[in-house]
Amino acid sequence: MSNPLASATSVAIPAGASIARIYPTTDLADAFSIPLPPGATADPERLARFIFAQQAPWVSGLMKMRDALVSPFGLKTAKQLTAQPEGAASPRVGIFRIYGKTADEILLGEDDRHLDFRVSVHVSEARSPAPVRQLTVSTVVHCHNALGRSYILLIAPFHRRVVQSMLERAARAGWPAASDT
Repeated sequence: MSNPLASATSVAIPAGASIARIYPTTDLADAFSIPLPPGATADPERLARFIFAQQAPWVSGLMKMRDALVSPFGLKTAKQLTAQPEGAASPRVGIFRIYGKTADEILLGEDDRHLDFRVSVHVSEARSPAPVRQLTVSTVVHCHNALGRSYILLIAPFHRRVVQSMLERAARAGWPAASDT
């Protein structure tokens, strides 16, 4: 289900997505959408796992640098996030905890002392001019303090490019088919 020419575009957070109303105020809110080709799965969890597996090497480098910079401040690193304690009740998609699932959305995220964030992977159907399924990845962040606001100000441009890159890499790699198990 490859779509090599598809590009991720900045869109409004889908009104029907639960992430649209998760926090009373946000310090960052964005969304990027890409069309899904016919025959691709519409399962948000499968799509989320596939998207986050499409990380470019430069993104891994940024995450390592981020972890080195934030660990002295006591913030959670990617290694800490992926190390799930024995018997933990919260399943994960990569470094993200799963907060909820519906037929058309999976809600991921994490809470930390400086900020809380949620990521939505949402599938919807657009009807112009022909029906096309859209995959939208939205992020909202609620900061608790000046450290959180400074952190978001610093990483926001990188975050946006990372999300676009992962969506476009997933499209080039070929989305999982609806019939795949």
